[in-house]
Amino acid sequence: MDEMAFFGAIYALGLLLMILQLGALVWVIYDVFTKQKKMPDIEKVLWVVLAFLFTVLGALVYYLVIKREGKYEEKPLEPLETQEEPIVY
Repeated sequence: MDEMAFFGAIYALGLLLMILQLGALVWVIYDVFTKQKKMPDIEKVLWVVLAFLFTVLGALVYYLVIKREGKYEEKPLEPLETQEEPIVY
Protein backbone atom coordinates (compact mmCIF):
# COMPACT_ATOMS: atom_id res chain seq x y z
CA MET A 1 0.00 0.00 0.00
CA ASP A 2 2.94 2.33 0.54
CA GLU A 3 3.82 2.13 -3.14
CA MET A 4 0.28 3.20 -4.07
CA ALA A 5 0.48 6.24 -1.81
CA PHE A 6 3.89 7.17 -3.21
CA PHE A 7 2.74 6.93 -6.84
CA GLY A 8 -0.47 8.76 -5.98
CA ALA A 9 1.54 11.64 -4.51
CA ILE A 10 3.81 11.72 -7.59
CA TYR A 11 0.74 11.74 -9.83
CA ALA A 12 -0.86 14.58 -7.85
CA LEU A 13 2.37 16.60 -7.96
CA GLY A 14 2.67 16.07 -11.71
CA LEU A 15 -0.94 17.10 -12.23
CA LEU A 16 -0.40 20.25 -10.15
CA LEU A 17 2.69 21.15 -12.18
CA MET A 18 0.81 20.64 -15.46
CA ILE A 19 -1.99 22.94 -14.27
CA LEU A 20 0.60 25.55 -13.23
CA GLN A 21 2.30 25.33 -16.63
CA LEU A 22 -0.99 25.65 -18.49
CA GLY A 23 -1.96 28.67 -16.38
CA ALA A 24 1.39 30.36 -17.01
CA LEU A 25 1.11 29.72 -20.75
CA VAL A 26 -2.44 31.05 -20.98
CA TRP A 27 -1.55 34.12 -18.88
CA VAL A 28 1.41 35.10 -21.09
CA ILE A 29 -0.55 34.62 -24.32
CA TYR A 30 -3.57 36.54 -22.98
CA ASP A 31 -1.46 39.39 -21.63
CA VAL A 32 0.65 39.73 -24.77
CA PHE A 33 -2.31 39.96 -27.11
CA THR A 34 -4.70 42.02 -24.97
CA LYS A 35 -2.65 44.33 -22.76
CA GLN A 36 0.58 44.99 -24.67
CA LYS A 37 -0.87 47.23 -27.39
CA LYS A 38 2.39 49.00 -28.24
CA MET A 39 4.51 45.83 -28.48
CA PRO A 40 5.74 45.04 -32.01
CA ASP A 41 4.17 41.95 -33.59
CA ILE A 42 7.46 40.10 -33.95
CA GLU A 43 8.12 40.53 -30.23
CA LYS A 44 4.62 39.23 -29.45
CA VAL A 45 5.34 36.10 -31.46
CA LEU A 46 8.71 35.72 -29.73
CA TRP A 47 7.12 35.87 -26.26
CA VAL A 48 4.43 33.35 -27.22
CA VAL A 49 7.05 30.93 -28.55
CA LEU A 50 9.13 31.37 -25.40
CA ALA A 51 6.02 30.74 -23.30
CA PHE A 52 5.37 27.49 -25.19
CA LEU A 53 8.97 26.32 -24.82
CA PHE A 54 9.67 27.33 -21.22
CA THR A 55 6.15 27.73 -19.67
CA VAL A 56 6.69 28.75 -16.02
CA LEU A 57 10.24 30.04 -16.48
CA GLY A 58 9.17 31.94 -19.60
CA ALA A 59 6.25 33.49 -17.71
CA LEU A 60 8.56 34.54 -14.90
CA VAL A 61 11.02 36.16 -17.31
CA TYR A 62 8.12 37.84 -19.15
CA TYR A 63 6.86 39.28 -15.87
CA LEU A 64 10.28 40.55 -14.83
CA VAL A 65 11.24 42.03 -18.21
CA ILE A 66 7.96 43.32 -19.64
CA LYS A 67 5.04 43.30 -17.22
CA ARG A 68 6.66 44.74 -14.10
CA GLU A 69 8.09 47.66 -16.07
CA GLY A 70 4.79 48.34 -17.89
CA LYS A 71 6.96 48.71 -20.96
CA TYR A 72 4.32 48.46 -23.70
CA GLU A 73 1.08 49.04 -21.79
CA GLU A 74 -1.05 52.04 -22.49
CA LYS A 75 -1.35 54.46 -19.61
CA PRO A 76 -4.83 54.67 -18.03
CA LEU A 77 -6.93 57.74 -18.75
CA GLU A 78 -7.46 60.39 -16.11
CA PRO A 79 -10.49 59.84 -13.89
CA LEU A 80 -13.63 61.72 -14.82
CA GLU A 81 -13.79 63.41 -11.40
CA THR A 82 -11.00 65.81 -12.39
CA GLN A 83 -13.20 67.51 -14.97
CA GLU A 84 -14.86 70.70 -13.81
CA GLU A 85 -18.20 70.19 -15.56
CA PRO A 86 -20.14 66.96 -15.58
CA ILE A 87 -20.56 65.12 -18.87
CA VAL A 88 -24.18 65.07 -20.04
CA TYR A 89 -25.22 62.63 -22.71
